[in-house]
Amino acid sequence: MPCERKPMRYGHSEGHTEVCFDDSGKFIVTCGNDGDVRIWESLDDDDPKFITVGEKAFSLALRNGKLVTASSNNTVQIHTFPDGDPDGILTRFTTNATHVTFNSSGSRVAAGSSDFMVKVVDVSDSSQQKTLRGHEAPVLSVAFDPKDDFLASASCDGSVVVWNIEEQTQAISWPLLQKTNDVSNAKSLCRLSWQPGTGKFLAVPVEMKVHLYERGSWDHVSNLSDDLLTQPINVVAWSPCGRFLAAGSVGGSMTVWDVNSKVCVERQKHEKGFTVCSLSWNPSGSQIAYTDTEGCLGMLDGFSSSTTDTNKVPVPVKKTAKDYDDLFDDDDDRLMDEGLSDTNSPVKKPVAADDDDDDDFLMPATGRVRNRGAILDDENSLDTGSLRLGQDKFGDDDDAGSTVEPTAAPLVPLRPVYEGPMPTPPQRAFQPGSTPAHLTHRFMMWNSVGIVRGYNDELDNAIDVEFHDSAVHHAMHLTNSLGHTMADLSQEAVLLACPSTDELASKLQCLHFSSWDTNKEWMVDLPQGEDVKALCLGQGWAAVATNTLMLRMFSIGGVQREIFSLPGPVVCMSGHGEQLLIVYHRATGFDGDQALGVQLLQFSRRRRQIINGEPLPLSHKSHLSWLGFTAEGTPCYVDSDGVVRMLNRTLGNTWTPVCNTRETCKSKSDHYWVVGVHENPQQLRCIPCKGSRFPPTLPRPAVAILPFKLPLCQTSTEKGQMEEQFWRSALFHNHYSFLSSSGYEINEDGQNQSQKEQQELLMKMFALSCKLEREFRCVELAELMTQNVVTLAIKYASRSRRMVLAQRLSEIALEKANQIQEEEREEEEYDQTEVSGGRYSSSRYNQEEEEEEQGGEEEEEEDGQEMETEEAAETKRQNTKNLSYSGCVQVLGSGKPSSSSGQPRVTNILDNMTSSKKSTPLSGSAGKQNKTPVLKPLAPRPKTKVSPSANLLKIETSQQQTLTSSPAENTENKRPKTGFQLWLEENRKNIIADNPDLEETEIIKEAMGKFRTLSAEERLVGRVQTGVLLSLSLSFTHYDLQITVSTDTKHLVTGIWN
Repeated sequence: MPCERKPMRYGHSEGHTEVCFDDSGKFIVTCGNDGDVRIWESLDDDDPKFITVGEKAFSLALRNGKLVTASSNNTVQIHTFPDGDPDGILTRFTTNATHVTFNSSGSRVAAGSSDFMVKVVDVSDSSQQKTLRGHEAPVLSVAFDPKDDFLASASCDGSVVVWNIEEQTQAISWPLLQKTNDVSNAKSLCRLSWQPGTGKFLAVPVEMKVHLYERGSWDHVSNLSDDLLTQPINVVAWSPCGRFLAAGSVGGSMTVWDVNSKVCVERQKHEKGFTVCSLSWNPSGSQIAYTDTEGCLGMLDGFSSSTTDTNKVPVPVKKTAKDYDDLFDDDDDRLMDEGLSDTNSPVKKPVAADDDDDDDFLMPATGRVRNRGAILDDENSLDTGSLRLGQDKFGDDDDAGSTVEPTAAPLVPLRPVYEGPMPTPPQRAFQPGSTPAHLTHRFMMWNSVGIVRGYNDELDNAIDVEFHDSAVHHAMHLTNSLGHTMADLSQEAVLLACPSTDELASKLQCLHFSSWDTNKEWMVDLPQGEDVKALCLGQGWAAVATNTLMLRMFSIGGVQREIFSLPGPVVCMSGHGEQLLIVYHRATGFDGDQALGVQLLQFSRRRRQIINGEPLPLSHKSHLSWLGFTAEGTPCYVDSDGVVRMLNRTLGNTWTPVCNTRETCKSKSDHYWVVGVHENPQQLRCIPCKGSRFPPTLPRPAVAILPFKLPLCQTSTEKGQMEEQFWRSALFHNHYSFLSSSGYEINEDGQNQSQKEQQELLMKMFALSCKLEREFRCVELAELMTQNVVTLAIKYASRSRRMVLAQRLSEIALEKANQIQEEEREEEEYDQTEVSGGRYSSSRYNQEEEEEEQGGEEEEEEDGQEMETEEAAETKRQNTKNLSYSGCVQVLGSGKPSSSSGQPRVTNILDNMTSSKKSTPLSGSAGKQNKTPVLKPLAPRPKTKVSPSANLLKIETSQQQTLTSSPAENTENKRPKTGFQLWLEENRKNIIADNPDLEETEIIKEAMGKFRTLSAEERLVGRVQTGVLLSLSLSFTHYDLQITVSTDTKHLVTGIWN
């Protein structure tokens, strides 16, 4: 009887754990060392209901809607199931109860204790008790006879005793176990079990065997053993049919025997080899749930219910049913073998039939058809949809075991049948950073500002607000008299909301603790029938989304502002500074997917919608679990599969996956609960949740930090690692340009460092590509470099004797220089247009007056440009003096990267020009105070107009030449240098030293004569011998760079950045 072992999951804290099924088999119930009883709908239930019964729970039993537990307060308690309401105390002991069990009818409970006593208590009247005395050590286990006449118990004194319940006397006692002084020191728990139904056999685990004793005669009739068992058996359990016996051992082995044949029919091993301390069969006989001493829950699935039934004749196929679907019972909640593979399915058996039935059609042992297509695979037969809709019921068959004959069904007109993907139930609205609302103690909000906790129990209904930085505000304790269920927290206020009731409307309450006046609280009632579904806070504003597809804006002081409609039901919202991020249902999802849309609005001086209803990418069959902004203001979100995605503003506002938290989870049931994201430093701050999707409030959870990693290919190789680092650095530093354009002062040191990091990675990848002789790849990398780093790449290529590559890189450097000049010219023209338009355009003037005035302004600007050109020339001459480097390749380029291209002037790694930082225009909120540690808004200030100067890279030769040509002329005259020109520049000093009286034309002639006499190898620039190191030193206004190149390895050896 092959079965499937499901992966184990965390259930309770480390220690003894027990498990049982409810009467229907739909729920799994466990208790453990943490004092909780948890009710699981399935093994994959990530949010089980729990009942706290004490500091520790040692044992539990469930029957007829009554849950009995043995806890550490020396009592045996009873609760209702599944509500978990306390229903009194059945009995007390002088020390801990060790094991409890129900009788077959559920009318009585037996409990054993460490005070050596066994008690039998009537559930309906706890005063009706019987005490069984005789053990001389703590009781290990108790078990009722199915006929309710006897009770078996095992004790640490080494004995197994059968008691006559009515007479309260011992019927028989066997000295079978090793003696010990306490349950914790016992070699085995010796959990006894009677055979269901008749109670013919009592199973007793003794060492590595199971002894079977016959009821009444109490004779030892047989043993069940397995040669693979090497550790003592801890617990045994009979299958519901009474044919099979399962056993779990100290070493983690699980064995199932066929009692009739005494053959081992199933062997399984705990995935980690921990002790199995509890076993329970599903009432259907299809599953075995088990727990270990580490608090984990597991399951063996795939046992056949009809195979385990020896007292019943195999069920024929014929089944009285109202319609075709009833034959297959698709709504059966029990886990049958249809979902298993052929190797894991129970043995197929012929269907029982009358003697005259020759049909040997094979079916699963469950008596249910495994695949409808196996019956309806005839080309002439009707499909299942036509059968489902074409008839209400089948006629009686002559043979009980005959299969369904679809052609015998009367034909009726068919209706169209949809057989495509089924709709996905839309996920409910939630508040990011909060735990489920049904919890009595929960987090209402956990973000980068602080924590809002909610308590709703018999003692208190309150809200606690705690700030990570006590300088923002002191902690607050609020009485939750209105029943608030949603909250958000910023550095200015706390925003709370409660749902409506029959008498009261939904309310929005704001505690504006940063206000300078004395009245710091305001409240708003929403219109009748309108409930708050999501809320968030920004800088100076609050937003509320309701169930009527409305979004209401409020100022932080309580003034009602804009109101607009949402395209669909809201899922969640998040605010940061001037940005509002909204996620809603844009359509119905199918096949397990959610169809979500996203809107991103910016409330700056020029209000705009950055993202307008674009689909929100999610992993397949997942849902949204967290939404928010990084500390630097970049939108990001997390789905239920643990994938973290961040907005890439430089790639058309697309979403890039930057982390997968599931890769760091140790178990399938473990998750990470995100509380914050930071771009600088790159940190994903989250709380590890073992066996759950969210953390408990107590004890206070510890925050873990996960690294980011882009899912690029082959990241185990050196090339893949550098590519991942480069693109991650580029993505995580995009916020500098966004903040600068929004009017915030940025950290220039951090921006410079990020640019250095990116250019250094590009240079390393360039060197690696040269080493691998991938010259085309080198050119592709050069396209990503700045102009000055391309110049270094040219030198590296020439020193590595790759002249074709150096030639192509020279063309790229020339293109970049021209592009920079173009961009600076366009930016200056745009600035001039903006100034003229901003100064003279007004709604009071007509279009003709505006054109005349702007025309006059442009003439004034042209006059000003002539003056600025002279200043630029002077600046160029000064910068030329500050720039020098020794090399062999000259690439003429001018200009510097503009801030509009995403690289501010001062942030180029190898920028060789003295630049003045251009101030950016500030948004309307630039004057507001922003308490975010990274963002520092400045007061509005005009842009500093600086004419872009054209600085040319120049090679240091024996004669310093002053470049007086204009940038345009230099651009036109730039040509890639020939091999002779490169050779001449390197050997010019030697020629002049040998012939000091020669003029320039004679020097060139002399050089040409010598160059013709050289061999092809000698003509190569540099003539560097193998192993000789070349040191390139560059001295810039803002930084120095030294690169050492080894021509034998063609690899970048060192890079020293000062």
